[in-house]
Amino acid sequence: MIDASPGALVFLLVAGLLAGGINGVAGGGSLLVFPALLAVGFSPLAANVTNSVAQWPGYVGIVAGTRKDLVGQRRRVLHTVPVAAVGSAVGCVLLLVLPDAVFDAVVPALVLAASALTALGPRIRTWIGTPEPGAPDRLVTLLPAVFFAGVYGGYFGGALGVILIATLQLCTNDTLRRLNALKALLTLLVATVTVVIFAVGAPVDWLAVALLAPTTLVGGYLGGALARRLPETVLRWSVVVVGTAVGVYLIVT
Repeated sequence: MIDASPGALVFLLVAGLLAGGINGVAGGGSLLVFPALLAVGFSPLAANVTNSVAQWPGYVGIVAGTRKDLVGQRRRVLHTVPVAAVGSAVGCVLLLVLPDAVFDAVVPALVLAASALTALGPRIRTWIGTPEPGAPDRLVTLLPAVFFAGVYGGYFGGALGVILIATLQLCTNDTLRRLNALKALLTLLVATVTVVIFAVGAPVDWLAVALLAPTTLVGGYLGGALARRLPETVLRWSVVVVGTAVGVYLIVT
């Protein structure tokens, strides 16, 4: 049974605010809302689709805060946006047509993989090296990678921003600041597709969305600035610890 007590509602509000702020700084904030929904009684599938819908306003806030860094990336946006949209739609359809048992079996691995990727983010950046502005994008690898990231985002979505920024750094040559703005736009696009599809055919809890959506918006636009007072390492490892704990919990239950 879902816990609708005042304490549980406040818990979800705080989780949404923190998730929005962490998404604005380091990515992976959705891995905080997902276990928060589980904690108040949601099933994994209902928690996943509700989380996906509730995160959308936060991504709007992040894009609003980084839109100036999209200037000059029109060609890159035109290449990646349709690919990400198609991938997201495929992921959503897979989630809705496959049996719930498949999601229940796969999601612990996805949570643990997303947590590991969050932990390895700085090392991945080191392996990739410092991007050099002006060199052509590697479209042969960029577009398939963005497609599969979109599929992942439509199916589960936890730490999608981490996956996208790693993909963009690997396949393009630009500053991290500009790539982060494109990551925010692609994440918003994937989230938009999931909102449209899940609103029609998924068990979204709209009360939880009504509670979480405003706080993810505030967190995405303003929480990032507040979160920067803490070291990024602290934020990242908080997400890693929570995500790992959730993955282990889902395996043993």
